[in-house]
Amino acid sequence: MNAHGAARAAAILLWLEAVAIAVLVAPQVSALAAGEVESGTSAIALAVLTAVGAVAVAAFGFAVARGQSWGRSGGIVTQLLILAVALGAVTGAYAHPLIGLALAVPAIVVFALLVLAARRAGVERQARDEASGDPRR
Repeated sequence: MNAHGAARAAAILLWLEAVAIAVLVAPQVSALAAGEVESGTSAIALAVLTAVGAVAVAAFGFAVARGQSWGRSGGIVTQLLILAVALGAVTGAYAHPLIGLALAVPAIVVFALLVLAARRAGVERQARDEASGDPRR
């Protein structure tokens, strides 16, 4: 792995987010098994999509750790989606400001780390291009 400080920290936090998302599957499956759902098909779909989301976020973490730009892009999109959920948690009839804050703070930190990692990758790429005489600038 060739990740530097910000990328390494972002990768670790993405992996932790993936674990947190994966943990959400357990209560979904438990509710399904106990018959506490109105639609079994919808409950199964939600559990599967949650698991797929956890795998995707973990993959973004591995890609960030390897310095691949698609991981940074996917991670940034993930953080923006988490921020949208956090905004939804603090607004509306059933607002929970502390839950929104608990979602928003890590998302902002990971977002900032991913932007820093992308910036560093861009600087390193430009230096490599200049050193190799590549005309792309």
